[in-house]
Amino acid sequence: MPGVRDYRMMTRQVVDAVLSMSEYSRFSKGIFSWVGFNTKYLSYGNVQRVAGKSDWTIWQLFRYAMDGISDFSQAPLNITLWLGFISFFVSFIAIIFIVVRHWIFPQYAINGWSSLVCIILLIGGLQLLCIGLVGRYIGRIYLQVKRRPIYIIKEKK
Repeated sequence: MPGVRDYRMMTRQVVDAVLSMSEYSRFSKGIFSWVGFNTKYLSYGNVQRVAGKSDWTIWQLFRYAMDGISDFSQAPLNITLWLGFISFFVSFIAIIFIVVRHWIFPQYAINGWSSLVCIILLIGGLQLLCIGLVGRYIGRIYLQVKRRPIYIIKEKK
């Protein structure tokens, strides 16, 4: 939700759920969302800072965003996997195209250049694909060693 700040009032259940997570690296915005309790937003008028300036630099905000992505998402690992697969597949098709073109139109073939580029792309795509697969396994291990609770029970009062 746009304009949401980091000030929170929490019930004891929420506090206990957050404290039950034994993670060392704590991305608070993600944790509060992950525990899954009902959230209510209170409107208030935003007032500009009267004195001083924020201590956050652009680099610190970028690192904070990267912490959030790595702590609560495996999307970068999936992107790597898919980019590797697409690169491998496209280079494989390009190699077939170059071979067929060389047989049908030998006068248009540039000896060595196109096949070298396709082989480099093929090997690069295969490496990226393998890195993506290994990354997926490491991502699953990472989520497992965080030892987050399997579920959190919300008590009705």
